[in-house]
Amino acid sequence: MTYRELIGEGGTVLVVDDQDQNRLLLRDLLEANGLSVAEAADGESALESVRADQPDVILLDVNMPGIDGYEAARRIRAAYPDDWIPIIFLSANEYDQNLDRAIECGGDDYLVKPVSAVVLSAKMRALQRQDDMRRKLSDLSAELTTANRQLETLAGQDSLTGIANRRTFDFLMARHFAQAARQHSPLSVVLCDVDHFKAYNDHYGHPAGDACLRQIASALAQSCKRGGDFAARYGGEEFALILPDTPAEGAVHVIDVARQGVAALAIPHERSSTLKIVTFSAGIATFVEGSDTDAARLIERADQALYRAKELGRNRSVCA
Repeated sequence: MTYRELIGEGGTVLVVDDQDQNRLLLRDLLEANGLSVAEAADGESALESVRADQPDVILLDVNMPGIDGYEAARRIRAAYPDDWIPIIFLSANEYDQNLDRAIECGGDDYLVKPVSAVVLSAKMRALQRQDDMRRKLSDLSAELTTANRQLETLAGQDSLTGIANRRTFDFLMARHFAQAARQHSPLSVVLCDVDHFKAYNDHYGHPAGDACLRQIASALAQSCKRGGDFAARYGGEEFALILPDTPAEGAVHVIDVARQGVAALAIPHERSSTLKIVTFSAGIATFVEGSDTDAARLIERADQALYRAKELGRNRSVCA
């Protein structure tokens, strides 16, 4: 409940004082303003009441039997570190050191008894403004966190196709390679190149070329069925797949599914010397311990396999 609501809609104020007369006086003042009142006569009872009544504000006497108000405030703050329950200390003394100690113990304000109705109302309004500001700052912080997450997503995403970009590919490739080397597990990488794409762009125009790349990216992403499988735009009309825990035969199956998906799109390509629809070639390389000393070497072997696929007539996949 905000303090605007507390003041106007009957929030709960916990009054902690060992003197019955003081509690009665404060109860009358608060209830006259439409507020509900919970009471406690000592620090231990206050802790129990905070838990049971969940007050919106605590008026806490400093001098009480057992644990005093300062210690009670410390324990309340320790028990509810994530909740801001304003604590206003009550005392017959108005020495500066008392106010300083009150703030140090987790208090938000300090009132000298006997409490004036006007002063108490003013303190409540001040708490309301503090709470409004705190909520605005909290909302702003949440908005900034959301914006930062969106920026992180955009930084790792290819703006044309919507799948991951080269930056993200390089980062994940290095991480998966290190994991494969450490765990002695298979890791396959696939490089793909759209066949005769320059001719496609020259004939159909760049907007059509962009639409073609988006469809191919979607087909490649859909072929990545497992959670760890990953598709990225490598650059231009080139794409890449990272397939952790996948031997060569598994990678061949994944890329064959992707090639079938692209073929099913039947995107016309009148200028292709391979087929009259858009196709792509793929090179596959699987991590070999002792030979692939780093991720760059594994990618290089996939690139060599891709070159071989083009030499053999395109529209095919070749394993390194």
